[in-house]
Amino acid sequence: MKRIAILISGRGSNMAALIAACERERWPAEVVAVLSDREGAAGLERARASGVTTEVVARSAFDSRESFDAALAARIDHYRADLVALAGFMRVLGDDLVERLGPRLVNIHPSLLPAFPGLHTHRRALEAGVRVHGATVHFVTAQLDRGPIIAQAAVAVHAGDTESSLAARVLAAEHRLYPLALRWLVEDRVRIDGTRVSVQGIGPADQLLWHHR
Repeated sequence: MKRIAILISGRGSNMAALIAACERERWPAEVVAVLSDREGAAGLERARASGVTTEVVARSAFDSRESFDAALAARIDHYRADLVALAGFMRVLGDDLVERLGPRLVNIHPSLLPAFPGLHTHRRALEAGVRVHGATVHFVTAQLDRGPIIAQAAVAVHAGDTESSLAARVLAAEHRLYPLALRWLVEDRVRIDGTRVSVQGIGPADQLLWHHR
């Protein structure tokens, strides 16, 4: 049984999707903890309602990123996490912690990386006039939003889309994509060859989902 820790900063909708899929699909895994860097994160209550242990490691309690990272690492170690899923965790982790966690650490980003790394992805996609947008699950490396890509979901950009309407459709796609990719990791089906990721039992095309809405 794999042990999963999920890190959040806000409402935790992707966290909730991961917890629900793990239970519904009977993964050989357990979400053992949800950790937040913010005391008031709405996702903490959602996690507790699902019976998952929660804990706050507040960034404001530490005088440096290094000391915060060390405390966060200690809590991850406490829960003996085999996988650490960032789900709306709004802190950039230091290089030492990223290296320490290695391929245990994954993230979901609301764009088709390498396009639009960083913040405000939906606004930037609309400003760029792209016809296809989406989400990416990737391994976390020291270079922000540049880790090897595990899976992506593509979302068509509609005429008249606003930032909020596009964000809502991408989020719906994320709720399908992240559980799928994390289950592959739980089942030890993911292999990394340099910057390329393959998944045993499927072809490369199956690592791309289309969200038709």
